[in-house]
Amino acid sequence: MPTYHYRCKQCGYDFSEYQSFEDDPITVCPKCGKPELRKVFSAPPINFKGSGFYRTDK
Repeated sequence: MPTYHYRCKQCGYDFSEYQSFEDDPITVCPKCGKPELRKVFSAPPINFKGSGFYRTDK
């Protein structure tokens, strides 16, 4: 299951939640109860494996 990162615009509460792809996004902050919760998007980590990359070529 993927991990989604959330942050409340009202109080600044920041947390991560394991959710299925079928689950609806969380919209209400569990700390302050306001409907100001938004997903935080970031770049996924990349791991280059195999030959053809500058670190593995000799």
